[in-house]
Amino acid sequence: MTHTHHGIDYVELPAPDRQAAKAFYGAAFGWSFTDYGPADDPAYVGIQALDGEGEVGGLDPAGTPGTSGPLVQLWSADLEATRQAVLDAGGSVVDDIFAFPGGRRFHFTDPAGNRLGVWSES
Repeated sequence: MTHTHHGIDYVELPAPDRQAAKAFYGAAFGWSFTDYGPADDPAYVGIQALDGEGEVGGLDPAGTPGTSGPLVQLWSADLEATRQAVLDAGGSVVDDIFAFPGGRRFHFTDPAGNRLGVWSES
């Protein structure tokens, strides 16, 4: 995994219920995880890079989910399909697909209440 100087390198999502977070992000986005500790109640869960080369984030059991603070934006090649995957996995769309300079995006909350966005160039 390559690290970029001053680039965003790792994002921790508040996840008091790590199993629920793994189920949601696995179903909605195909993410994989590494459990640190017992599989049924890991002390920490790492989010694997999509290419399998290292970790890009984690599920923070001590964090408090919320809708304020920095907005993490994911990218999608098919915004409508990703929106549906979020809904099917148990997330809620809070700002439906809208245009912005550079593309389109939507915002959602995960089952814990964290607010994220997904964008596409088209």
